Amino acid sequence: MSIAILYERSETDEVGIKLTAEELGINLVYIPFRKISIRVDEGGYSVRSHGKSYSKVIENADVILNRAQSKNRRLFAANMLEAFGKYVINPSCIEYICFSKLRTLLFLWKDGIKTPRTVYVPCDPHESKTDGSKIHNEEDIADLIQQELGDGNIVIKPDAGTHGNKVQRANSREDLSTILGEIESSIINPVGVLAQELVEKWFYDLRIVVAKESGKAPYCYPKALARAGFKDFRTNTYLGNMVFGVNLPPYIRDIAVKCGEAIGKNNEAWVLAFDAMLDIGDDKIVNDEYIKSELEKLVPFFNAIKEVKSERTKKRDFLGWNKRLEEAFQNYMNSEAYENIRKIIEESVERRKYNILFHEANSCPEFWEQTRLVAGINLAVHLLRCAQSVIESNH
Repeated sequence: MSIAILYERSETDEVGIKLTAEELGINLVYIPFRKISIRVDEGGYSVRSHGKSYSKVIENADVILNRAQSKNRRLFAANMLEAFGKYVINPSCIEYICFSKLRTLLFLWKDGIKTPRTVYVPCDPHESKTDGSKIHNEEDIADLIQQELGDGNIVIKPDAGTHGNKVQRANSREDLSTILGEIESSIINPVGVLAQELVEKWFYDLRIVVAKESGKAPYCYPKALARAGFKDFRTNTYLGNMVFGVNLPPYIRDIAVKCGEAIGKNNEAWVLAFDAMLDIGDDKIVNDEYIKSELEKLVPFFNAIKEVKSERTKKRDFLGWNKRLEEAFQNYMNSEAYENIRKIIEESVERRKYNILFHEANSCPEFWEQTRLVAGINLAVHLLRCAQSVIESNH
């Protein structure tokens, strides 16, 4: 049994996967995916760095975990490895869907899963003419968006963005026109404009993990990561919001499994993280000021976590750093304010469970520093189990 891991650079997730593999008695081998050359010709293929060949490593691997951080490189890696005859977690067809927010939404929508009302306009806001002048399409695009979503609050998203980057909220027609005027075609927004209705999700959203091993039905983990705060309408933790572990009602777990089936299709094994929002509207079980006051009590605890996360020693002394990180998270989760907010989110999720909307799928979710410690899900275990299940089913 041979399992390999491919990545661009070793971050805490990748170190965590290696440690977990050691604990499970798995010999995990490494394939770099940055400063290497990949040659294909009539004689076969070659994968080499300056001083080492990785061709045999790939040849001998039964399954390869694709942990390239870049969406583009991850998709290229999956295509390459599958051409070499390898099973990749996650497969390239899943990477292709997850690469695009629009593609993800279309696959979910087609399978009857509730998603935010979405509008795609396949036209760039401004286009260059051969004489150097520009055609401005901002107002036409704004008209098309508003005729479908109305003149209320609208969210504009890059199709392939991540971490909330370039996600903007338009509160008026003037805002909408300004945002459209700033959009440029790029690697995260190849063509056109993607817009969505603003979902009144209160102060949190959910990250839900679904995994499938070969020969088994997909499984949704009973606890989700709630990203929460009032710092921005984007509740992404990269913007300073906090995290809470909350139990999921069976109904939401069942819908999440359907999401996994919609994206995973007939592939043997995969691990996916879905982002979801509950349309709360005015159904707030406590007032915002109380939530804000409890979040404020958590600031010293969360700052202590961020301080540990920023330590430069984590690569030199990962085990020592990891112990300090676990202690900081435990202090945070042991606080009364954490438990108060966790219970509020959990009650809110139960009350509004039938109003859940899924809007994004992540094929390479980060997990070691938050999902593992707050939601109790070590994705390294599930990635490795998925790989083992593929090998066992094929031998």
